[in-house]
Amino acid sequence: MSRLIYEQSVSYEGYLIVPFVFGKADNYEIYSYKLLSELGSKSRFHKKDNPAQIYGNSTDNILQIAKEHIDNNLEFVSQGDYFKSRYIYKHNLIIVFQEGGKYFYDHYAPDSLNNIAAPRIFKSEYDCLNWIREGLQERYIRQKAS
Repeated sequence: MSRLIYEQSVSYEGYLIVPFVFGKADNYEIYSYKLLSELGSKSRFHKKDNPAQIYGNSTDNILQIAKEHIDNNLEFVSQGDYFKSRYIYKHNLIIVFQEGGKYFYDHYAPDSLNNIAAPRIFKSEYDCLNWIREGLQERYIRQKAS
């Protein structure tokens, strides 16, 4: 699998649809997708790889396929855009949440939907994002040095 294309991800009905290039055929890219659910592991589609089992010929096409699958298999009614505060930094996905005046985050690497965030609470979204950016920058520098 190629890296997850977080830049093209779409928040839809309580899910984050994340496309990726599944493979190539005759020099054409074949797209698939993965899902994150605002319900986390309580959802049968959380972290699932293409539950519709249909592939697309573009990111727009695969996003439409995913939306149709979600519409046809709706598990819950979302109460807002859980994934609205999401950022991409060095191909990493960062989702920032606010609850009770405190901020925390989920962090997904470019090739996996396994949350690698360290448990930590911040006073502001800016503090949270700054701490993540600094940590990723340090890791990037260490990787280049080795």
